[in-house]
Amino acid sequence: MAARVRSRLALRTLFKLRMCAEGLTARFFLWVWVPQDNQDFTSRRVIMQRISVLLFLLVFCFATAMQAQTQAPKPDPALGKFHVWVGHWAFEGETKAGPWGPGSKDSGEYDGQMILGGFFFRGQWREKGGLPASGALVICGYDAANKTLTSNAYWDDGTRLSGVISVTGNTFSWTGKAFAAGKTYPIRGQIIVAADLMGFSEKFEITADGKTWTPFFEYKYTKVQPAAKK
Repeated sequence: MAARVRSRLALRTLFKLRMCAEGLTARFFLWVWVPQDNQDFTSRRVIMQRISVLLFLLVFCFATAMQAQTQAPKPDPALGKFHVWVGHWAFEGETKAGPWGPGSKDSGEYDGQMILGGFFFRGQWREKGGLPASGALVICGYDAANKTLTSNAYWDDGTRLSGVISVTGNTFSWTGKAFAAGKTYPIRGQIIVAADLMGFSEKFEITADGKTWTPFFEYKYTKVQPAAKK
């Protein structure tokens, strides 16, 4: 009988110890994991904040890109000075002989138009006779860095001119160089537009020694009709 009592007491003690152990285990679990849950919540909140910032940056970049597209660059107002050359013209004139090549009298057609969104002017000659070159092309633009108008002309015999232009009223003053026959020559000239804008003339000089200036070429242009729209 005493043994049974002791046995039951032992079982009760073991049961109480088990319950106590389970209670301690539960408390330990709560002590460890509740802070972890708070940490996970905090981490999720930080992640959401970062995602929000990223979305804001993406929207900002997109808006900036759209604004940049809507505010496309515009041609400098100085390029408007070339508008007096726009149209279809007939020309005639003379090129003097020299180390740069033979001289001749020339005539033909000239077409001028603004191209590439108005950032450049293009003029094209089609000669009917005279020089071996049967055509030429000029591209004029604006150098924003130096705040100057630029001009580059090319002939189909390899000759080219490169210079800058200054404008006073209806007078265009041209200064630069000619590259012909394997040599470089300083050149200068003036282009004068008629008051009624229906014609213009150009007269250029060249120097072979850098000291003595001699006539290079002289041409007159008469407007025939406006340049055809393309």
